Amino acid sequence: MANRPLALLSVSNKNGLLPFAQGLHDLGYQLVSTGGTASSLQAAGLPVTQVSELTGFPEMLEGRVKTLHPVVHGGILADRSKPDHMTAIEDKGIGRIDVVCINLYPFAATVAKPDVTLADAIENIDIGGPAMIRSAAKNHGGVTVVVNPEDYMVVLDEMRANSGSTTLATRQRLAVAAFTHTAQYDTLISTWLGSNMLPADSTEGELPGVLSLAYNRAFTCRYGENPHQRAAFYTAPGITEPCVGTARQVHGRELSFNNIYDLNAALETVKEYSEEEMAAAVIIKHANPCGAALGASLADAFRKARAGDPVSAFGGILAVSRVVDLAAAKEITGKNTFFEAIIAPGYDTDAMEMLTSKKSWSADLRLLVVGDLQGWRAKAASTGLDLKRVTGGLLAQTPDHIVVDASALRAVTDRLPTQDEIDELLFAWRAMRHVRSNAIVFSAGRQLIGVGAGQMNRVQSVRLAVNQAGELAKGAVLASDAFFPFPDGPEAAAQAGITAIIQPGGSKKDQETIDVCNQYNVAMVYTGIRHFLH
Repeated sequence: MANRPLALLSVSNKNGLLPFAQGLHDLGYQLVSTGGTASSLQAAGLPVTQVSELTGFPEMLEGRVKTLHPVVHGGILADRSKPDHMTAIEDKGIGRIDVVCINLYPFAATVAKPDVTLADAIENIDIGGPAMIRSAAKNHGGVTVVVNPEDYMVVLDEMRANSGSTTLATRQRLAVAAFTHTAQYDTLISTWLGSNMLPADSTEGELPGVLSLAYNRAFTCRYGENPHQRAAFYTAPGITEPCVGTARQVHGRELSFNNIYDLNAALETVKEYSEEEMAAAVIIKHANPCGAALGASLADAFRKARAGDPVSAFGGILAVSRVVDLAAAKEITGKNTFFEAIIAPGYDTDAMEMLTSKKSWSADLRLLVVGDLQGWRAKAASTGLDLKRVTGGLLAQTPDHIVVDASALRAVTDRLPTQDEIDELLFAWRAMRHVRSNAIVFSAGRQLIGVGAGQMNRVQSVRLAVNQAGELAKGAVLASDAFFPFPDGPEAAAQAGITAIIQPGGSKKDQETIDVCNQYNVAMVYTGIRHFLH
């Protein structure tokens, strides 16, 4: 056996294993394997040598030690270009292991289970697998290392065309993939253990000293924010929260960079209302909500959301909280409407047919399914840190998932808000937190009617919302993402007809703002919570 090339196969993911192993066997390789992989090969009638037969040493410690042996690593690491290396393994009766096919214990899948224990997670930390992968990748000058089932047939085809060997270029590509595989694996482990073994409120537990990222490229985009930029979408493994990263596209052209960014903004906004008894619809344009509403039906919610700003809604991104039915689809495909993409828990069959058959724009419409949105907050912990890139580094923070309800509100004006005003204020507050700072939102009847976003001063945001709302501002409410530094913003809103305001409070001029509200009989409540979104 020492004179024959060996192929060592030990995989957790057995997709494509048998055809690959059969192909290697047909090319003259001696198959070597362990545990469940060896059993699968034997059941398929393929001759296989157990690693314990190769090493002359039995597995021990419940399988924790089986491949950590000089016979294994010597056969992998021997430099084929150095005669003394080859003589050394030959003298010890060690065979060349020219192919290493390994993927690792399913750590990500294990920790994604809602009932996973620390003991389960630790048992699914692979030790021997990463060691063999790294050994093979280091010695890629003579060893082909394969970690992705997608590469099996590519490798086989090349071997068949090259007398059982792969080219150096292929081995180099596979080596990079192998090191990436182990790096991602270690990152997943360190991140999960950091979140589950260190105190939750510790800086090291939430904000690690070294931040390692492990994301999988889902697909490349046609281009980035602009046509001259290249781009791709990467997703985090192990995420269970319904989000754009777990959504599935079921119709339409490929998603663009900007589509994905706006889809995320739309879905995260509509999730604010997913626990409501009423249906919710949100329309996003350039990452800001231009429409948001609750309705007795999804069709009603959509009508109200679009009516808030029908000009901006055209060509926007739509997210809804319920499965799209035929009535909603009729509204969505109505006169003077067009959407780049829709993301929803699902689509009824007749609604899907209507959405995908509108001749004027169905070919350009992207439809995504995200599944049930109920209970998403309980799953949100798996999303990890909120990251923003700056030149030369990353800013990291814990996600802004804090909930403000009626019990957290503090009335500060002479007139207290009515119950209906409180409900409206909370609706506006949840929409406002997804608007870019400085953010001002007007709402009435659980419908967004005016938005001021991304302005350099707060009073300008108020003026934009007043201008958009027009006469609808009379009797509406206002939500502000941060305190008013001066009373000019609330005064402009009050003069437009706003009756109630929700804001964090905390300005040195709070009393001046309170006095203005009292002057106009406007009720105002403080949350004590700021929601900047830069």
